[in-house]
Amino acid sequence: MTMQTLKAVESCIQKVDRIKLSTGCAEPLTWERLARAKSAYSTRRVELTAATHLLPGDTLQPCAGDLVLARVEKLGQHTRIEQPSGRRAQLYPGDEIIVCYGNRYAPDQFEAIVPEYLDECCLVAAGGIAAQLLSRHSSMKRPTVIQPLGLLADDAGHRLNLMDWGLPHIPSSLHRPYTLAVAGTAMNAGKTTTAASLIRGLVQTGHRVGAAKVTGTGAGGDRWALLDADAERVLDFTDAGHASTYRVALPHVETILHQLIAHLASEPLDILVLEVADGLFQAETAQLLASPAFARRVDGVVFAAGDALGARPDHAGDRDRRYGHCPPAAAGRA
Repeated sequence: MTMQTLKAVESCIQKVDRIKLSTGCAEPLTWERLARAKSAYSTRRVELTAATHLLPGDTLQPCAGDLVLARVEKLGQHTRIEQPSGRRAQLYPGDEIIVCYGNRYAPDQFEAIVPEYLDECCLVAAGGIAAQLLSRHSSMKRPTVIQPLGLLADDAGHRLNLMDWGLPHIPSSLHRPYTLAVAGTAMNAGKTTTAASLIRGLVQTGHRVGAAKVTGTGAGGDRWALLDADAERVLDFTDAGHASTYRVALPHVETILHQLIAHLASEPLDILVLEVADGLFQAETAQLLASPAFARRVDGVVFAAGDALGARPDHAGDRDRRYGHCPPAAAGRA
């Protein structure tokens, strides 16, 4: 889908939303009700004071990044919700929560997609992702069930989306700090631990380090880990307006990469450390690592292997030829 088509679709959606508001289909939303609702990490950049109405309706089609007020129906895997501060608030049936629609890819947890309507769906990530479940790992309980009550909208009837609060676009600089990326074989291969260890070691040798998580699912755990390692500034894809990057087209993932690096490069930093989520079999990760845009902006890749097989030199050689990067180091659980 081209950018012009996306803009046309967005314009049509906004027109429908404004009609709902003007015909009285929208429900006024008080600040007191918003304040009582438990807001998720994925909404951390949003000025919730802009939300003055709810757009309800079974025929309303949500989009990735749309903010939704939902009621907890039945607790499952996620019994807590991670708030913007990092605090994990206990959930109870009947709670109202503010989360974002998004797709999720987590082989050891859930795969889920944005549903077509505001029907009952699931909380598939503690960071606040609402989605329709496709599959779950056998070790996971059934997800927590939520009932969407309506999309958050402003006075003009414009539905609130994370994109509205993304970092401002800035042109890339010809000069940027030396940039290392951490990629890996799969989820839980040790990528975040590797990135945090790199940051900690570089800081202890006198370097000023910035960090970014380029892809993944909206949650604060990895961001807090990189901040705890003493990175001076840490950004992630939610700063670029995405609740998650699963099913995001490569040009948009490249834009996330470009913008996060550009904003970090505007700071007086010596080195940047980037984390690329998931493993090489995940489509967005594979496409990004093989893209010329990634090669232009990354000076070296540290590869985290989840097991000995993933770290084998013959496998690594094939990987280097395929993605065009020769990792200066290997790390991870292996």
